[in-house]
Amino acid sequence: MSVLLDILLSVGMWEAVLRIATPLIFGTLGVLLCERVGVLNLGIEGIMAFGAMIGWLTVYSGGNLWTGMAAAAAGGAIFGLLHALLTVTLGLSQHVTGLGITLFASSFAYYVFRLAVPTASSPPTIEPFRPLPVPLLSDLPVIGPIFFTQTAPTYLALGLVAALAWMLYRTPLGLAIRMTGENPHAVDAQGIDPIALRIATIAAGSALMGLGGAFLTLAAFNSFFPTMVQGRGWVCIALVVFALWRPGRALLGALLFAFFDAFQLRLQTAVDGVPYQLFLMMPYLLSILALIVMARRARVPQALMQPYRRGER
Repeated sequence: MSVLLDILLSVGMWEAVLRIATPLIFGTLGVLLCERVGVLNLGIEGIMAFGAMIGWLTVYSGGNLWTGMAAAAAGGAIFGLLHALLTVTLGLSQHVTGLGITLFASSFAYYVFRLAVPTASSPPTIEPFRPLPVPLLSDLPVIGPIFFTQTAPTYLALGLVAALAWMLYRTPLGLAIRMTGENPHAVDAQGIDPIALRIATIAAGSALMGLGGAFLTLAAFNSFFPTMVQGRGWVCIALVVFALWRPGRALLGALLFAFFDAFQLRLQTAVDGVPYQLFLMMPYLLSILALIVMARRARVPQALMQPYRRGER
């Protein structure tokens, strides 16, 4: 029991929770945007992998860290446009298209990486984002080190939660996005093109997914390796259901999963004689249980995964 209390009362663990949650926040917000407009984007795993690679490669080639983040967002948006072309314009299966983009984007990321560094025996490194203490606030006891000594992309992710919540629920654009995911015919009747809105929103959501991948190479680590996303994209898809398609709840879900993950990492070193695989399973098992509880209350956007054609009902 004392070991558990020591872990839970450690400021370092709670710092790690926010750091681990950051790529999940970006990815979950991206999935949430896509689904709010009526499109399931299963390409997130590949988009995050490509964002991680292209962000790292941009910095490795001489760009600064924010240029790397922008490149990752642009790369994600391009794959989002491809997904939108196939699912919104052509009306193809969103499941099949998303899985195809995941396979293509992941493989393409590794291919480009090997073209850039064909002979490296170990992944080359870059200088990543460093913690950015907020003046005065970082000196506060306990909450200062946890919330106000993070890297700049973490602050960006937290700001995007508030910005996206405001946009979805306080602006005409947000109303149009939400209504397109519920009844695109009603949106069309108001003179707004739901097809164009879906395409633009998918591109924006996929750009956020790319940022989530870029965080892994530009802040959490300092190099790229093909398996570094490690299922975070699939976790983000589940977290959207847990969040009931609301940005604030999405933040809560990302923090909850990150807490489980940070907790099991410390348990591995504190508890002897237990196979480490059991600890690795813990965040996923606990997240599944939380998802089961929340899914009973979930109300799926009514037009999710339904192609829109003018004149059809």
